[in-house]
Amino acid sequence: MKTKELKLPVERRTRIGTTGAHALRAAGKIPVVLYGHGSAPEALAVESRTFEDLLHRGGRTAIIKLEGDGKSSETALVRDVQRDPVSQKIIHADLQRVDAHESVRTRLRVLPVGNSRGVREFGAVMDVMVHELEVEGPADSLPPHLEVDVTELGLHDHVVASEVPLPNGFTLLTPADTVVLSIEPSKTAHQLEEAAAAPVAEQVQPEVIGEKTPEPPAE
Repeated sequence: MKTKELKLPVERRTRIGTTGAHALRAAGKIPVVLYGHGSAPEALAVESRTFEDLLHRGGRTAIIKLEGDGKSSETALVRDVQRDPVSQKIIHADLQRVDAHESVRTRLRVLPVGNSRGVREFGAVMDVMVHELEVEGPADSLPPHLEVDVTELGLHDHVVASEVPLPNGFTLLTPADTVVLSIEPSKTAHQLEEAAAAPVAEQVQPEVIGEKTPEPPAE
């Protein structure tokens, strides 16, 4: 599924460095760096709320049309977003210049779809080992995520990277044999299985300290 083009107003930053960045954030803005296509990186700023809204509308993988500051003809992709570890507010972002049909490398989130047979019938759990896959394809056809149907997966079944469907024109860069997710017994069920499989230990009478072991009767 192709994502629609989004628009992002930007402005040039005149104050660079930590002091300038703090002043921007205090004014409700985010420092941004725009790079790519062999041009020197540019220090820009965007409105914090506008950028957050853009991300919620699919801006992590969509082509973004930059507006303002003479950028009406430039398009970009969001490459990195840094958040404050406490408040989780965005404190910095990197944008990469791209053309609409340019081939780009990126990471896409894997979204399991359905309720697996192992979960339905055996009370198993789905263990997701890899949440994103690296792919390469046209920038204007990047999907918001990659879907993988887990409905028919039974107990101990798994999905590797090469089994996750990709849109037309995309190539998988993550190693094909990377295990993305598996259906495994729940911890409780696993403990019950181990207990049932364990050999029954022969009961041994406790030895009383100080008590002599009776001698066998003489023949």
